[in-house]
Amino acid sequence: MILIDAQGLKASRPNRPLFDDISLTLSDGDRIGVVGLNGCGKSTLLRILSGDYSPDAGVVRYGRGARIGILAQQPVLPKGTVRDAVGEDWRGEAMLDRLGMTGLIDSQTDELSGGQQKRVALAKLLVSEWDALILDEPTNHLDLDAIAYLEEWLANYRGGLILVTHDRHVLDRVTTKVLEIDRGHAYLHMPAQRNAGSGYAAYLAARIEREEQAATAEQKRKNLARTELAWLRRGAPARTTKPKARIAAATELVNRRPEAAARSGEIGLSLGNQRLGSKGVELHGVGFSWPNAKPNTKTDAGVASGTLVLNAFDHELEPGDRLGIVGPNGAGKSTLLDLISGRLKPTHGHLDVGSTVKIGYYDQLGRELNVNQRVREAVAGDKGQPSIEDNQLMRQFWFDGDTQYAPISTLSGGERRRLQLLLTLIEQPNVLLLDEPTNDLDLDTLRALEDYLDEWPGIVVVVSHDRVFLDRTVIDVLALDGVGGAAVVRGGVAGWLKQRNTAPTEQMSGAQRGKLISTPTVAAAELSQKPKSTKSSRSPSTLRRLVTQAETALTKATAELEKITLQMRSAGNDHVKLAKISEELAKAQAKVNLAEETWLKLAAEAD
Repeated sequence: MILIDAQGLKASRPNRPLFDDISLTLSDGDRIGVVGLNGCGKSTLLRILSGDYSPDAGVVRYGRGARIGILAQQPVLPKGTVRDAVGEDWRGEAMLDRLGMTGLIDSQTDELSGGQQKRVALAKLLVSEWDALILDEPTNHLDLDAIAYLEEWLANYRGGLILVTHDRHVLDRVTTKVLEIDRGHAYLHMPAQRNAGSGYAAYLAARIEREEQAATAEQKRKNLARTELAWLRRGAPARTTKPKARIAAATELVNRRPEAAARSGEIGLSLGNQRLGSKGVELHGVGFSWPNAKPNTKTDAGVASGTLVLNAFDHELEPGDRLGIVGPNGAGKSTLLDLISGRLKPTHGHLDVGSTVKIGYYDQLGRELNVNQRVREAVAGDKGQPSIEDNQLMRQFWFDGDTQYAPISTLSGGERRRLQLLLTLIEQPNVLLLDEPTNDLDLDTLRALEDYLDEWPGIVVVVSHDRVFLDRTVIDVLALDGVGGAAVVRGGVAGWLKQRNTAPTEQMSGAQRGKLISTPTVAAAELSQKPKSTKSSRSPSTLRRLVTQAETALTKATAELEKITLQMRSAGNDHVKLAKISEELAKAQAKVNLAEETWLKLAAEAD
């Protein structure tokens, strides 16, 4: 049964085309993910499909009697309580609990933050019956447990589904097709055989193939253009003239250019940073409770006034540390970042901040952007007019041409987040606090940010529910349990999830959990079997960072060795080439041996 049929859709913003001639059909069982660069029109397409926005051209038809549920990027809730918005039966309350909103069930909807409103709208959607769902960034503002539940729910949903999301796990698990919007064109990707894989995997493979084909076609064009250019430059033979049609065709071929890239080069995140000394940020007995006055519900969901958020605990953030903060919504993750940044003062203990520390805070709500300003005005700041360096920075962050002059109000959610990232990094911090950095960013920007943080020398503290992003960027995680407790867990988010799956049934108190801070989680039986080792002069966090760096170096050296080995196999009987490759192979093997030795020494010291 066809649920939605869209033909020839065209859309634009003021002075900015988005896409042209997009056609899409959604039938029962179709599960379509929509991907593309920030500002390409993904949310606009969903608004057109949902009937909320009229296209410049084209038509959308709906199946007779089709019930279509819609989750907008910024949903609007009716006035009243959260309970009223979702429905007063048990299903509404259960869904709110699944999405981490139980603590605010009797709150007024107009008192909620944007993220809380979205969770309420999602809960309302999931308890109703729909033939098709249109979801715009449904995982934003959900914790890991809620995302896992939503992923499972969508995997079992049998109606038609169209969603925009940055969560690569969800795209891989849920979608069977992916619609890519690229430079105004649409490409639909799906596995070669139905139900033979994810739409996300098919999209990645097809995108690589399309880029390779474009490069091959451009090389062929250049080769043919050289031949035609040489023909044009030769004089006409006796008694002949060059046909005008061929001259015109040759000229067009020589002058033709490949389609402009969607973006000019890689995003330029490397804006430099101030030197960070040996001392970072130290938390000494830091704890926090909301005062008796009503707290700002936009900081941590479901926290009532006077409620304990964090028990007193100690921790040190040293140069090079990569720490993820995980836990349920309302556990105090954003509050902890606010404490580190100085936006909040601890109710217990104190922070000792190094003299060279400069904090950059990329927060969940984003900087207070003046939507009436233009992009260039926001970047220029108090200078009034952007400098040459400012113009270069805007281009590095993919704000080219007309986009620099665009009012911030016309930017997409992802473009605003990218502007906020620029305004954070332009201050050249050496301690980065990232609160849900993946919200609304496109996949290309996410990968670039992951690569940037991999080489960044300062301290990084990340609050995120994006499993891929956490896997790529953090070494350890600080797990908050929602009742004041905190514990450092080795092995990143994977180690935390594994520990949760094998944790004993009895629950420790918040104070007991707080004592685990800075203590690696190891089973008691393991501890009893391990011989006592000489205490290292380096701190545990420094050792963990060095071990991770050694693992990365070993991986790179091994990959280089395998690459050279393959070259040797394909060299045939070319003795000169074989001799050169053999020399490179020996050097690569030496690198592997050194990397292995370094890793073994550090791993033994860390144990």
